[in-house]
Amino acid sequence: MTRILAIESSCDETAVAITEDGKLLSNVVATQISVHEKYGGVMPEVASRLHCENIPFCLKEALEKANLSFSDIDAFAVTRGPGLIGCLHVGLQAAKTLALLYDKPLIPVHHLAGHIYANEYVGELKFPLLCVVVSGGNTELVLMERPMQFRIVGETKDDAVGECYDKVARVLGLPYPGGLPIDKAAKEGKHAYDLPTPASPDGEYDFSYSGLKTAVINLVNSLKMKGEPVSVPDMARSFQDVAIGMVVEKASKAAFAFGVKQVVLAGGVSANSYLRERMKEIFEGSPIELLIPPLWCTTDNAAMIAKVAEHLYEKKVFAPLTLGVDPNWKIDHYLEF
Repeated sequence: MTRILAIESSCDETAVAITEDGKLLSNVVATQISVHEKYGGVMPEVASRLHCENIPFCLKEALEKANLSFSDIDAFAVTRGPGLIGCLHVGLQAAKTLALLYDKPLIPVHHLAGHIYANEYVGELKFPLLCVVVSGGNTELVLMERPMQFRIVGETKDDAVGECYDKVARVLGLPYPGGLPIDKAAKEGKHAYDLPTPASPDGEYDFSYSGLKTAVINLVNSLKMKGEPVSVPDMARSFQDVAIGMVVEKASKAAFAFGVKQVVLAGGVSANSYLRERMKEIFEGSPIELLIPPLWCTTDNAAMIAKVAEHLYEKKVFAPLTLGVDPNWKIDHYLEF
């Protein structure tokens, strides 16, 4: 019987989860959205301080829900990166302290690997597979030919798709984070504005969202200066058609080109209803299986970190207590620490 306690603190969610032989015993998340929404984005210094305040309570609640104590835990897992450096430090120091006090292994987990392996809560990963990783800080197509092996075949060269959503939401007067408000508004609008689809900057599977973001901002400002009304639903629909269209087009092209058995969605933007619908349309009836994570697993949480840690525990992939965070840790350099 193996029990793993995992900690996630890469951005603005403080999370602790405990698993026992793959079964999720507890999953506690303390979100900071209400604090950061007034700024229209995450304030790193504020987020770090709130992690310090929240983590003792999250640890206590996770243990109580699992009906366990620290001495019952076999290993402590933690997100090492990528993420905000101050936030990552809070989680890592907590995990290192517990590993030292209870003389248990420390397991370093890549945040994006967590989002990918969160899909194991709903289905089996079948290799080779293509991971469509879309979030506020990342937009990547990751090829996995076997478990725990990651190769980036496409990535954004500037803004991530989730970051683009947040900035467009801000100019449209919609709340932060912008993903859900834009997705909701788009359902009531039509594609009425002509927005550019950025060309692939380097490779055919790479992304660029900076130009799309700028085009929306410039168009909204231009209409306002002319005294013309801006239809928020129509702008949201026009933007989403292009933003999600790029993901669907490149993901489907890569999936068939690499001959994968499965495509999995991962990251916060994988909660987008339009993305889910479009991906289902593309792969319905094809030999490629589509795996979509449950909504509770699309936002940052520690259950996904624990899921990766289970695999690493079996392989005895442990880190020394001298481990440091890596805010720019690339997933194709995973296990290099």
